[in-house]
Amino acid sequence: MPDHPMSPLPPRSARASTKRVYVQGQNVTVEYHWLEGQFDRLSALMADLVRRGVAVIATPAGNAAALAGKAATTTIPIVFGVGEDPVKLGLVASLPRPGGNLTGINFFATELGAKRLALLHELMPKAVRIAVLVNPANIGSTESIRDIPEAARAMGLQIQVLNASTRSEIEAAFATLVRDRADALYIAGDVFFTSRRVQFATLAASYRIPASYASREAVEAGGLMGYDTDRAGMYRQVGTYTGQILKGAKPADLPVLQSTKFELVINLQTARALGLEIPPTLLARADEVIE
Repeated sequence: MPDHPMSPLPPRSARASTKRVYVQGQNVTVEYHWLEGQFDRLSALMADLVRRGVAVIATPAGNAAALAGKAATTTIPIVFGVGEDPVKLGLVASLPRPGGNLTGINFFATELGAKRLALLHELMPKAVRIAVLVNPANIGSTESIRDIPEAARAMGLQIQVLNASTRSEIEAAFATLVRDRADALYIAGDVFFTSRRVQFATLAASYRIPASYASREAVEAGGLMGYDTDRAGMYRQVGTYTGQILKGAKPADLPVLQSTKFELVINLQTARALGLEIPPTLLARADEVIE
């Protein structure tokens, strides 16, 4: 999952065309900028893109890049994917009429937090102590657990919030939650965490900690359970809007969309290794079960 803005740079003649088909390397260039979890680089990156006058900036991976883009320019179109209401974030005036130079899609990362905790509780009804791991370097990660404390209280759960923004800090967090006898682990959505999904799966298996993730990729790598927006569909929509803008559409005229498809993925092999029996009602609701 990328944690970067993409910046298409077509020739000026191509920008005026409404029928042209864009082909990478022929009449459009797409630059991929990988932050590698270093969100403090965003301001300088956006400033460079603005200085070079790119045609569009796409920020499909979360709030931080979209906010940095808005702070950097009021003229270059920006197509975002954000995890909460973009009106509350100050990115657009309204969903149907964004105004300004930004539009995109809301993939509900914050709103899904309580639902994912409820699914973990359904999987492990006897669990009481839940460790919650966030990346403090990513505002999107910390915001994604905003509703967790209230949801936990309603379910009778105790939560312990742990921070990690490096590989060694992830290892230290696991040592802490094991020492404190956590029953399960809730991993907040974060692109750096997704990039470390094999490490998470390995540590969770080693310490025999059931864990809930915010990405399908983590479950495919051996994680127990994941619940999230259909990220692939969200990325496609960001690409679609980017293409429409390159052909002459204005962000102000493209309504902000909201994700409508969500995925529950369960890894049965991991559940068996942990000695867990998945409730039949939960299995029946899963969009995918990995045997």
